[in-house]
Amino acid sequence: MYEAVHAHPDGQSTVARVAKTAAEYGFEGVVVRNRSGARADYDPDRIAEAYGIDVVDGIEVQADDPQQASGAVGNYRTSHTIVAIDGGTNVLNRFAVENDKVDVLAHPMSDSGDVNHVLAKAAVENGVRLEFDLSGVLRESGGRRVRTIQSLRKLREIVDYYDAPYVVSAAPRSHLELRAPRELKALGEQVGFSSDFIEAGLAEWGRLAERNRHVKSESFIEPGVERGRYEKEP
Repeated sequence: MYEAVHAHPDGQSTVARVAKTAAEYGFEGVVVRNRSGARADYDPDRIAEAYGIDVVDGIEVQADDPQQASGAVGNYRTSHTIVAIDGGTNVLNRFAVENDKVDVLAHPMSDSGDVNHVLAKAAVENGVRLEFDLSGVLRESGGRRVRTIQSLRKLREIVDYYDAPYVVSAAPRSHLELRAPRELKALGEQVGFSSDFIEAGLAEWGRLAERNRHVKSESFIEPGVERGRYEKEP
């Protein structure tokens, strides 16, 4: 299982510190999902060797509109293993699920965003993972926490109905906010999710990384072959 983390300067802890803690908690890997305006300076191979954990170079694109997002995705697709869009508005959510170069629609239910049946179908067609962001369950209280749980349950119903691809993350911004896989599975059960559902969503980050690395490797071996996009699941 993998966790998708924000590291310094997009978080409070370095990639190395987060990776060390994640390894101690039993994660197989971490995806560094820093926002596009706060890229981290780190050597993933060196950190992976030091702590025995996979370190995946990701990016979470922040944009004001689809045009800006499209340019950013094009720029980052070839240089990062996992590309996510920071959603949360209907227009960005729609852009993300309709773009087959996007791996993950992050935070789709935050702010004024929503996921409906049309977006779920597009996510299935283009292989875009919808994120179940548990950070609000862990770090909010009162009415905000209740609304977060309600949004997650609504998203689960849509994902279940259409068998849409998804990932799970607590989006930690420091090593102190990391929670072990068993804790996240227990949290999921408290709010109505099975432990298997949470485990599959955490593992999906690793499957994405493996798939995209394979595509990059094939493209390097056969530079004359037209790949077009990061292939989705067969």
